[in-house]
Amino acid sequence: MSQPCVNIGMVGHVDHGKTTLVSALSGVWTDSHSEEMKRGISIRLGYADATIRKCPNCPEPQCYTVSETCPGCGEPSEEVRTVSFVDAPGHETLMATMLSGAAIMDGAILVIAANEECPQPQTKEHLMALNIIGIKNLIIVQNKIDLVSKEEVIDHYKQIKRFVQGTVAENAPIIPVSAQQNINIDALLQLMEEHIPTPEYKIDKPAQMLIARSFDINKPGTPIEQIRGGVIGGTLTEGFLSNGEDLEIRPGYKLESEGTTRWVPIVTKISKIFAGKEPVDKATPGGLLAIGTSLDPAITKSDSLVGQVAGKPGTLPPTRDVFTLELNLLERVVGVIDEAEIGSIRTSEPLMLNVGTATTVGVVTSARKNVAEVKLKRPVCASAGSMVAISRRIGSRWRLIGVGVIKS
Repeated sequence: MSQPCVNIGMVGHVDHGKTTLVSALSGVWTDSHSEEMKRGISIRLGYADATIRKCPNCPEPQCYTVSETCPGCGEPSEEVRTVSFVDAPGHETLMATMLSGAAIMDGAILVIAANEECPQPQTKEHLMALNIIGIKNLIIVQNKIDLVSKEEVIDHYKQIKRFVQGTVAENAPIIPVSAQQNINIDALLQLMEEHIPTPEYKIDKPAQMLIARSFDINKPGTPIEQIRGGVIGGTLTEGFLSNGEDLEIRPGYKLESEGTTRWVPIVTKISKIFAGKEPVDKATPGGLLAIGTSLDPAITKSDSLVGQVAGKPGTLPPTRDVFTLELNLLERVVGVIDEAEIGSIRTSEPLMLNVGTATTVGVVTSARKNVAEVKLKRPVCASAGSMVAISRRIGSRWRLIGVGVIKS
């Protein structure tokens, strides 16, 4: 398997079949956390890689497969490219996790179940998130077609077309699929090749890796001499990283002393790089990476470094606990039955902010027409011009209300 070159998000309402579709495309069941297995929903971001292959003998779309042997004619298939899937949770309480995942997506597959009315609340909220974050390469999968009649599939297709009118998905292809029965997976692979291209990455820039997962890979009871350093997972947005290099992580760790709090960057060394489950000496942008480090695994366990940024020491953006946002708010709240008007952002209002893979809460210290100054409860590493997803507390949930750009 070659190194993954593009990240494709799997988004949509809860229980519409996102994880099952990732499994059909990659053979990996991404709900591996114990609570996810118990509840049957995705809680954390899930990841899986798949190599898209093509049979030189069979016609399209039957020639597309993820198998090394063509299911149609039995001949060896040829590798086209390897992609990484980012499986985002669809439950409304986990919108912050979905927004963190959206920060590392180059394109997305919006999964809509054919056995439910369209749109469902988080179908609408996820599409709006993709819309304002600027993910334009989209495919719509009309899943679970094996559960309804042909007439219902056609009627549901018309519902989807009405729903996406005027959005970034207006001209996105819609493909009927049964992930459970493996129907139309070959045609979906062809659409991924045609509609979600590999981005042009900036290799000549300093490395910048958005951390989306971090963990301790040591099993309980491992002898101390066999303990391996902590692991961070995520994606490089630019530049490259090499085995054995020093690595800086910002904002780092919180240091409290004599009544003051400051965040100190962490510096470590890269001990191993995995891309597409294969060890590599050099990591380049595109796809998802796992970086082994010399860090104490207690620092990385349980996703404790999610939202931080890693790169070569001295090259990362500044750590910010305040910034000024240029605002672009939606007209109405999405993801709820009663889509009330959003209205202006107010001084002293708390907001949930997603910057890259980081989720933090900020309090508005000053608000004008299209500009807000915000003080963060937890700092972020971000440069001027970075996009920020903004959510407001409405009822008992944080709801997406718009996007901002860091001015300073």
